[in-house]
Amino acid sequence: MQASDVVIRTTTTDDWQAVRALRIEMLRDFPLAYGETLEHALEVDEQGWRLRAARGETDGQTSVVAIEGTRWVGHMGGYIPDATSGPVLVGVYVAPDHRGEAADVSRRLLTAVEEWALGHGSTLRLEVHEANPRAIRFYEKLGFTLTGRSREYELAPGGLELEMIKPLR
Repeated sequence: MQASDVVIRTTTTDDWQAVRALRIEMLRDFPLAYGETLEHALEVDEQGWRLRAARGETDGQTSVVAIEGTRWVGHMGGYIPDATSGPVLVGVYVAPDHRGEAADVSRRLLTAVEEWALGHGSTLRLEVHEANPRAIRFYEKLGFTLTGRSREYELAPGGLELEMIKPLR
């Protein structure tokens, strides 16, 4: 695989089946990272998946995917929770065989989300579970820093979600 073989684009409503399949893959790979259980995701109906897929077409949100041929291999999303907090990065996933510097999928997905976020603020925030050191190292490598703020993770097994931030300007 070469980085040029992977297409980065936003999702559309019609992508709902692929969005569903990728979300289930994400939850099976590392369930602690997504604030949703696999059981919940499996119960979402078609309309719910269409709404999720439409995030790529909705103002104030984005949903960006990486596609190699017909296989969806990555996702990152963003949304704005309120007028004061600015854009938040969510739903970060790259298939295991597409991770790493050589594949460049993560950086390309993040660049797309950052371009969207620039229209909504000067920083990009995220939350990462304290039991996910690989993700913390990845985000630090991409310019995010821990803010010292955290909140309780609402699903089992509990723990803390750590806030990280990256300046965009």
